[in-house]
Amino acid sequence: MKSVPGPSEVERVLAIDPALRKTGYAVLEKRAGELRAITYGVIQNHPKLLTSGCLVAIREQLAGVIREHAPTVCGIESTIFVQSYKTAIVLGAARGACLLAAAEFGLPIYEYAPREVKQAAVGRGAAHKDQVAFMIRSMLRLRETPPADAADALAVGITHFQNAESHRIKQIEARRI
Repeated sequence: MKSVPGPSEVERVLAIDPALRKTGYAVLEKRAGELRAITYGVIQNHPKLLTSGCLVAIREQLAGVIREHAPTVCGIESTIFVQSYKTAIVLGAARGACLLAAAEFGLPIYEYAPREVKQAAVGRGAAHKDQVAFMIRSMLRLRETPPADAADALAVGITHFQNAESHRIKQIEARRI
């Protein structure tokens, strides 16, 4: 298992907001305490594309992002509560394609609950997508507001860095005891 990078090391997170038709992704980097977005976007699958085709497209496009931007870890939004079994199964399949892409490249994978992601971005766990996008633009000093699904992925990345810092502090405190 890879260790958590220290404060002087560069960590890049591939952050993912999984969905079958619109998977948000982002690569964020933290260097010398400065957080910045390297790339972000949405993998959009045509409504008429079969589920199997969507899954292949998600995996292939994420693999391309990983090859191009060399993230060191992956953060992904965990499954949300859904009323429909069919929706849960489709979302689970999309998450599986995302997880497979990260696992194929040996990235450690961290999962974050949707409420935790919204809390990190907006300060409250019940925030709406447009609030998340607005805050992400401000936090990362972006020139334009990212599409909602990409903003959600950027928020996953911010959540990862907040949690990684907390994990580092706990490791340091544990060594002092």
